[in-house]
Amino acid sequence: MKRLIFLFAIIPNIFFGQHAIKGTFMPAEDFKALLLYKIEPSKLNYIDNARLKNDGSFELKLDASLAPGMYRLIYALPEEDNNFDIIYNGEEDIELTFDIENGVVYQSSRENKLLASYIHSMSLVQQSLNNYFSKGSQDKDALAAIFKTQKETQENFEAAAMGTLALNFIKANRFYIPDTVEDVKTYMNNIETHFFDHVDFTNEVLQTSNFFNERMFNYVLNMKHEGLDQEANYKRNTDDFYKAMAKAPIKVKEGLLLDLWQYMADEGFEEVANFIAENYLIAIAKAQNNEELVTKLTVFKNISLGHKAPDFSFEVEENGQKVTKKLSDLQISNSYIVVFWSSTCSHCLEQIPQLASFVKTQQEGKIKVVAIGLENIEGPWKRAIKDLPDFIHVFGEDKWDNPIGDTYGVTATPTYFILNRDKEIIARPEEIEDVKAFFESH
Repeated sequence: MKRLIFLFAIIPNIFFGQHAIKGTFMPAEDFKALLLYKIEPSKLNYIDNARLKNDGSFELKLDASLAPGMYRLIYALPEEDNNFDIIYNGEEDIELTFDIENGVVYQSSRENKLLASYIHSMSLVQQSLNNYFSKGSQDKDALAAIFKTQKETQENFEAAAMGTLALNFIKANRFYIPDTVEDVKTYMNNIETHFFDHVDFTNEVLQTSNFFNERMFNYVLNMKHEGLDQEANYKRNTDDFYKAMAKAPIKVKEGLLLDLWQYMADEGFEEVANFIAENYLIAIAKAQNNEELVTKLTVFKNISLGHKAPDFSFEVEENGQKVTKKLSDLQISNSYIVVFWSSTCSHCLEQIPQLASFVKTQQEGKIKVVAIGLENIEGPWKRAIKDLPDFIHVFGEDKWDNPIGDTYGVTATPTYFILNRDKEIIARPEEIEDVKAFFESH
């Protein structure tokens, strides 16, 4: 009886303390399921999932025990590109619609509607400023009116957001607003100088969102300085950003700089990526004993274009005897192809014979191939290399745990590196056709 009384006592709390996130994704056929996570400063905590109905509608019940904060809704793969963040204050249901073209629109939820309205209003003010400066207007009264509108809009939204989680974002997003009319050059210089004035990198609500990332990329990628090329701009802006987040917890610094490093690496700005690693990220990783990240950054630097290829030893036969050589010792060609392959890799068995045939068509002394076979057992590799007599062959024992492969960051076969006479890496083609194209154009 006591058990029943207890159950009846808590049932109302379960049913009436619960809120929901519901809405519709369109076009319905483009979406299948949703994942909901609560964002913590350094991780995502899984909360729930839902399959979309045929009309694209869904509903996620939120347990009454869920804490207010930032939540992330993931709607497709890859997860990092197909998501949006939601404010949940623990006091209201959230209803929304979403489509790829227009993004998310909230039908209910004071917090999310308030923040969306703020972003829309400030973007209109910014559009007015862009139009004014792009037209070269000299109407100071018109410019003063725009700045006045910007200031009033900011202050009105801050007042309206008092007591909400949205206020954290509204205050942090406040841009420089001059007290007097400024010419475009002075205004842009002040925008740069005061870009992070209102961003509190110790704010835990902001830490559980994409806000810092968006602010970082906006600054690093878009701030231009006279006399500097693109990569020099990126480096200077990274220095500025690092100073701005001086008070941020070390995990926040690591996460932001790693995202920036990854962007530069993916976009081919290897010099900038290595600048970030050498000046900031490696030291941060070491301070946290994050050896995996230190290794990742170091390997990337070592195989960046323009760097000397990591050296390694191998045996060759000279005058009937086996002699140990190093890659750096080779003086037999104008260029070298270091290729990691495997006798058990079907893709390799298709491409490596093509590589051998292509090299034979080139002038003698132009290309020498050093082929590292990443293998678990030696037998199949020994049989396979009999058909490739012109290569220098290296047995890469233990396959994915092979020291040479690890030094070159190899995670798939075949992987190609093209070196010049001085063993500097000058290209990293992905496929055999890319190898051919490189030499045909050089």
